[in-house]
Amino acid sequence: MVRIAIMASGSGSNAEAIMQYFQNHNRIQVALLVTSNPKAFVIERAVKAGIPIIVIGKSIYDDGEKLNDLLRRFDIEYVILAGYLKAIPAPTIQSFPHRILNIHPSLLPHFGGKGMFGIHVHEAVVQARATQSGITIHFVTEEYDEGPIIFQQSIAVNPEWDAPTLQQAILPLEHFHYPRVIEEVINYSACK
Repeated sequence: MVRIAIMASGSGSNAEAIMQYFQNHNRIQVALLVTSNPKAFVIERAVKAGIPIIVIGKSIYDDGEKLNDLLRRFDIEYVILAGYLKAIPAPTIQSFPHRILNIHPSLLPHFGGKGMFGIHVHEAVVQARATQSGITIHFVTEEYDEGPIIFQQSIAVNPEWDAPTLQQAILPLEHFHYPRVIEEVINYSACK
């Protein structure tokens, strides 16, 4: 069984979609939720799904070796970022090469980088009057949103939309594609 950890900081709708998708999977198991926010709603979602939860403090999320130790204790093979708002320490990225995935709510390289998350991304898309947006699933590197792209899905942006409307249009793409791409990446790695 391939054990994955989800790291999330907020409401956790993507985390929940991943938990549900892999709930009775024959090869992949969500074995841990890691959050840096003790008030994050994603904790309730993980409790409901029966997923172990660890709330980490600054000393752990700033120290890659401590984070690596935590992930090793749970035999984690892949780390899935689902709205996790802290930078992943370099030692953790180096310990999980091509095994840390992230989803971004735009078509990278556009509207990415530090500070570009959630509604901020959609506001930038609307302000730029972009005609296309969508999602990007990518491997995590030490530079924000610059890791190799695994998958993108686009939608046309209606010029009448505001940022919350765009966000609601994109969220179903995230929930549908992210778990399936995670599964494909893990299956592909197993075949190598």
